[in-house]
Amino acid sequence: MFINSNIIPLVITAGIMGWAGVPLKPSTVLIFSVALGIAIDITIRFLVNYKQELTYHDNDVKSTVIQTIHSTGISIIYTSMVLIAGFVIFCFSGFGGTEALGWLTSITLVTATVTNLILLPALLISFSGKKNKK
Repeated sequence: MFINSNIIPLVITAGIMGWAGVPLKPSTVLIFSVALGIAIDITIRFLVNYKQELTYHDNDVKSTVIQTIHSTGISIIYTSMVLIAGFVIFCFSGFGGTEALGWLTSITLVTATVTNLILLPALLISFSGKKNKK
């Protein structure tokens, strides 16, 4: 079964674009590829650490997820804060495409960080229930 927690931030961004009346044009569609690449990087960092910790916790998914959040959560938050701050600067641009890139990418990064620290662990625990039962 394919689990991807990175689709949700993109759907939220598309919804915000529709709600705010931001038209789909090349400069705004670029947001999806940039934000998806960064969101996947966060997911990969979490999952690599999860995979490394799994053997140390005797394949106990719940304790491994908790340890992974403790060990990578703060670095994910710091990385996301730096990236969000970098993209927020674009909001002060006089060019509409750059301004939209800034605030939409920032919103996508916020939702990607939240989904990778809340939804992804919940999905890992819920879909590996068979391995958790003793």
